[in-house]
Amino acid sequence: MIKYLITDPKYYTNDEKKFEEILINILDKRQIDIACFRDKESGNFEEIAKIFIKICKEKNIKKILLNGDYIKAKELNASGVHLTSTQFDEINKAKELGLYVIISCHTFEDIQKAINNQADAVTYSPIFKTPNKGTPKGIEALKEVVDKYPNINIIALGGIINDKQIEEISKTKAYGIASIRYFV
Repeated sequence: MIKYLITDPKYYTNDEKKFEEILINILDKRQIDIACFRDKESGNFEEIAKIFIKICKEKNIKKILLNGDYIKAKELNASGVHLTSTQFDEINKAKELGLYVIISCHTFEDIQKAINNQADAVTYSPIFKTPNKGTPKGIEALKEVVDKYPNINIIALGGIINDKQIEEISKTKAYGIASIRYFV
């Protein structure tokens, strides 16, 4: 099962030097397969994104993504993009640029749209209770979606903060887990 780290300035800061220190520390402690730079508020997005990509490459992260901006992902030599649940129309544009594409999904219909548009993977969320993300779907819903859509990689997201939850998710045959707080 893959492990997918997502950053957030709340935990990583937007101070470039501190960001670098925190990221290196986390990547040295945890096994991570995919990493996504997610920052919707900092004025120095591009500078921090460059640091993120450089460090992830040095640490041999397999897939290095930027959140939401496939053009910037291509410009900065990230390997892919994590699109939001409002960006289904941009999957094909990102794929045309040779990017690996993950898109956020919250319903079965979303997952079908992702498949139809040939996304590489989806996150399905929220699985567990997480701040400001609505009612948790739970493990049974995750099992159902993984069984219903075997032709796309489904990554569990939302409220994943401990190994017990990861163990529960592993029993669903999900492709992996994604989290902000688990890795911090």
